[in-house]
Amino acid sequence: MYVMNWCYTNTLELNEPLIAPQVTVYMAKRDFVDHCDFVDPVDGVILIDPLQLQGRKVYVMLSCTFRYGRQDMDVMGVAFRRDLFLVTRQVYPELQDKDTLTHTKIQKKLLQKLGDNAFPFFFEFPDNLPCSVTLQPGPLDVGKKCAVEFEVKAFCGENRDEKINKQSSVRLSIRKIQFSPALSDVAPVAETTFEFLMSENPLHVKMSLPKETFYHGEPVKVNVDITNSSSRNIKDISLSVEQVTNVVLYSNDKYVKSVAIEETEDTVPAGTSLRTDYTLFPVLAYNRERRGLALDGRLKHEDTNLASSSIVKQDVLMDVQGILVSYKVVLRMIACGTLTSSDVCVELPFKLMNPNPEPVRLRTWSLRSLNEPT
Repeated sequence: MYVMNWCYTNTLELNEPLIAPQVTVYMAKRDFVDHCDFVDPVDGVILIDPLQLQGRKVYVMLSCTFRYGRQDMDVMGVAFRRDLFLVTRQVYPELQDKDTLTHTKIQKKLLQKLGDNAFPFFFEFPDNLPCSVTLQPGPLDVGKKCAVEFEVKAFCGENRDEKINKQSSVRLSIRKIQFSPALSDVAPVAETTFEFLMSENPLHVKMSLPKETFYHGEPVKVNVDITNSSSRNIKDISLSVEQVTNVVLYSNDKYVKSVAIEETEDTVPAGTSLRTDYTLFPVLAYNRERRGLALDGRLKHEDTNLASSSIVKQDVLMDVQGILVSYKVVLRMIACGTLTSSDVCVELPFKLMNPNPEPVRLRTWSLRSLNEPT
């Protein structure tokens, strides 16, 4: 159970009593899963003391922000950030009787436990939001990183549009994440033929993977089949896993970085063939110092991994802004002739994701003591 609270203090005359209303927000989780056809809703409960709010209203806000510059780069009042999604709901006073609303299971338990001064809130994500992603800073970078971030904020005030005072608000970072879909039986294959000047027969290259989706930390096994019927000799064969990061905001910028490389000494002379397997390890542990790599969003100082592949519904793909990530295996080689040499390249996309965990039953969320620190 995640609990947020604040203690709001008014500026009072010396002869007036000091009033500090306590407002507490309860949420069952901080990770919300995008299942592609729907996204887990954000739900929780706010506990307030109406007598001490002094007529102020209580609001809850859900926001998705794309920060595309470090916080210390904000100059002349211009912040390098953009709100991709922002919605605010009034929780108290109630706009609709809470007894007439449909509550989630966790809300029902909380409302029963906390009493009449507890009020529910509920948000749904739109389809066109990216998942939580951050760009890895360099060793000397400080401050907030470039990232897509989600946040729940509760605050009190006269109206929802007034400037939010930090002393009268509380915020909690959350994540929108995706897990691997059901594994497909279809193995990805890329196959192509290259023809060269002054060579009667072509070069045939086939590359395949055992499956379409790999899990973070899992080695990627690549099968390579080269049939060299040409008059050229093949050398400098190398393979790499490349992370393709699309930063979509005012334009569509693409950044490609290798996260695993295997350089071989294999050669395929003219008239011969090569069939072998290579193993690549696209893991963050080997790329800790690589500035600009896309990583899965993290909470506080928790460890993370390379960003998971983005899965977006086709009908909203053109509307998505933020950071989208994909992966591909790239096979490169040089075809050496008598007079000239040619670069040969074959690409094969795949997905890199976290496995879908077992469903968590509601009873695993402890309600023994709602006042325990979390």
